[in-house]
Amino acid sequence: MYNMNNLSKLGTLGKNAEAAMKAFEGLDQAALADGAIPKKYKELIAVAVALTTQCPYCLEIHKDHAIKAGATEEELAEVTFVAAALRAGAAVVHGTHLMKG
Repeated sequence: MYNMNNLSKLGTLGKNAEAAMKAFEGLDQAALADGAIPKKYKELIAVAVALTTQCPYCLEIHKDHAIKAGATEEELAEVTFVAAALRAGAAVVHGTHLMKG
């Protein structure tokens, strides 16, 4: 199901929902632009989110962008464990819903 070649179909998707695609592209560019949070950190955040949502497209794209923004393999490794800790933590705290009292 996941094939990076599918991304070549984004143009077709955009042509069929032009206003929504333009709005999404604007949001994406604004959210990931260098600002109060530097671009490198935003891309590392994007990698962590992609790890938790398990989107292979986002992982590939934002890994490349993070590296281009100066992220190191050590930073990518650390962000992996931040994402893992949050996923595990979510399971643990949701486990409280299973307890009687």
